[in-house]
Amino acid sequence: MSIDVGDGPRLEGRLGLHEAARGGLVVCHPHPMYGGDMENPVVVRAAEVARETGLSTLRFNFRGVGRSTGVHAEGDGEQGDLRAALAMLHSHLPPGRPLGVAGYSFGAWVAARVMGSEPVWGALCLIAPPLAMLDFGALDGPGEHVLLVAGTRDPYCPVPNLKALAGRLRGAQFLTVEGADHFFFGKLFPLGEAIRSWARGWAAG
Repeated sequence: MSIDVGDGPRLEGRLGLHEAARGGLVVCHPHPMYGGDMENPVVVRAAEVARETGLSTLRFNFRGVGRSTGVHAEGDGEQGDLRAALAMLHSHLPPGRPLGVAGYSFGAWVAARVMGSEPVWGALCLIAPPLAMLDFGALDGPGEHVLLVAGTRDPYCPVPNLKALAGRLRGAQFLTVEGADHFFFGKLFPLGEAIRSWARGWAAG
């Protein structure tokens, strides 16, 4: 499927609709300049777990990735990509169903910037947010339905930094995956279970 973004790009996406969906989840991939796309194993696992939880899902390629048109925009234009993806998935959900975002690495940064300015969208999961490299100051205040998760061996998301962010977001869930690095090699199962538990906490019954 394709997603139209207001400033021109058309994005390649994979829509996974769930009959009588309890809600919806958009999943954002890691940095496109380092090979990130919607087929990344962490992105695919997050979408799989969400569907098993009864959510409809949408994972997509940011502008300039795969069959998505346009060019990389340093995280600014990508915010428009995410907003378009959220609107697309929202249009496929039953009325009144909640909507969330899960972002991995660079995707977590884009998700944090959008959700920090437009919290009306709902739940937020930041997977291995690169706190040692990028500014996550857009997030502040209540952290209801927010999950922060990273590996204990992730140099781009040091555990103390993640804990500090959790402290800033009152009520946010803070979890670590023991022994996992930034790529969650061999650790996709515990990561998936963390996402599953978070999704069950905010999806409609």
